[in-house]
Amino acid sequence: MITVSNVSLSFSGSSLFKNVDLKFTPGNCYGIIGANGAGKSTFLRILSGELEPSTGDVIIPENTRMSVLKQDHFAYDQYTVLDTIIMGNERLYQIMGEKDALYAKPDFTEADGELAAELEGEFAELGGWEAETEASKLLKGMGLNDLDLYTQMSLVGDNEKVKILLAQALFGQPEIILLDEPTNHLDIHSIRWLEDFLMDYVGTVLVVSHDRHFLNNVCTHICDIDYTKIKIYVGNYDFWYDSSRLMQRLMQDQNRKTEDKIRELQSFVSRFSANKSKAKQATARRKLIDKLSFEEMPASSRRYPFVGFQMDREPGKEILWVENLTKTIDGVKVLNNVSFRLSKTDKVAFVGNETAVTALFKILAEEDTPDSGSFGWGVSTTQSYFPKDNSKYFNDCKMNLIEWLAQFSADQTQTYLRGFLGKMLFSGDDVLKEVQVLSGGEKVRCMLSRMMMYGSNVLMLDQLTNHLDLESITAVNDGLIAFKGVVLFASHDHQFIETIANRIIELGDEGVIDRLGTYEEYLEYKDSNNL
Repeated sequence: MITVSNVSLSFSGSSLFKNVDLKFTPGNCYGIIGANGAGKSTFLRILSGELEPSTGDVIIPENTRMSVLKQDHFAYDQYTVLDTIIMGNERLYQIMGEKDALYAKPDFTEADGELAAELEGEFAELGGWEAETEASKLLKGMGLNDLDLYTQMSLVGDNEKVKILLAQALFGQPEIILLDEPTNHLDIHSIRWLEDFLMDYVGTVLVVSHDRHFLNNVCTHICDIDYTKIKIYVGNYDFWYDSSRLMQRLMQDQNRKTEDKIRELQSFVSRFSANKSKAKQATARRKLIDKLSFEEMPASSRRYPFVGFQMDREPGKEILWVENLTKTIDGVKVLNNVSFRLSKTDKVAFVGNETAVTALFKILAEEDTPDSGSFGWGVSTTQSYFPKDNSKYFNDCKMNLIEWLAQFSADQTQTYLRGFLGKMLFSGDDVLKEVQVLSGGEKVRCMLSRMMMYGSNVLMLDQLTNHLDLESITAVNDGLIAFKGVVLFASHDHQFIETIANRIIELGDEGVIDRLGTYEEYLEYKDSNNL
């Protein structure tokens, strides 16, 4: 159990959150949500003891082991994969070092023998004899079957390091696990394995994630950071989202009713305050007005951008044909005779090899050429492309947001451009910032604004959810569901794919898998055919 008592945190006189009183109990998984900058990762650092709160205490029972997903992928380069994972249980790793030093002594004494016996007993109690087997199982679950446990971490790729550090956090059955964005860079099979692991886990889990499907599958509670407060709600993310929207609507309805009542009373007072026969009634109504008050609706830090794509014209019957496209990058054939055709009702999620998907999108956007094969767009189609790497649009660019967006807008008036940027959550002096200093999420919103300016009937989007918060992902998700044109996209977000796509095309080492239907239906097909 974790008890949070009267915890507050302030930076430069501004409160991130204050007077927080919470309890996190075993057997539950808490999804920590909040807008970018609300303090999700900061709250985890307070719980782990890495950061001291301004006021209050975090109380964890003595001898309770807490494990934290580390974010520095290079911190363990001097160690082996096995040592890195076992370090998830600091005491076990310490005992192993003490044992090795003890047995290496040339003058092993009777006292050393007694100490060795104690260490061996604690080693066995902490599961030391099963440590290597458990580490192998964790890596296997995340798809690293062929990785040698004695490989130096400095020789391991970045994606593998992410999985090894996750294995470290899960190792040795800790009582409490803190995970900050654990699904980042994980493939779908690793995410599904992690979901199963956490659903079976009997301890306390706190997880920060932008993956709504993951939060829905593993969370028993939602811990919401907003209004400088932190509150816990029973249920998964979808239940919290639907409930919070309902409560906002009810509060707004109640305020509208109060407003109407006040107007009615004010009208009576205005009409009859000068009439002696009605003076008492007018006075009574004036007092009633004073008693009426709006239920204060907090200024939520949550802001949803407006994302809506409109087509300038309907596409015709012919959308896109691709014939035997082949592409080799750095000596590796990433596209091998890829062929498919699109219809005007297709919303296609491209999954599998990310390098292959990006290569295909670049070719279709005519930013690159294939080694062989061909493709063609229908004459009635117009395309807008969201690249995975948008740096060329922003690096060394001295333009402010208004100037940058004006490049793509038919309407050059300041009023229109400021209004458009306002809908994308850029307001006030924000629009005067140079675009080269924007955050990753802000750049994505700029690129989406650019696409919305074009009125295209075909959208190509390569990993646009990578830098977005939950609110922006939700807005883009809704915008693409409502869009009447053709969509080609790639994303790691399970729910994003499931709710938008009606066709899945996998680009893999074994060729192309092309399935009509939802993402879940595609995954069931893969499972049933052991693919």
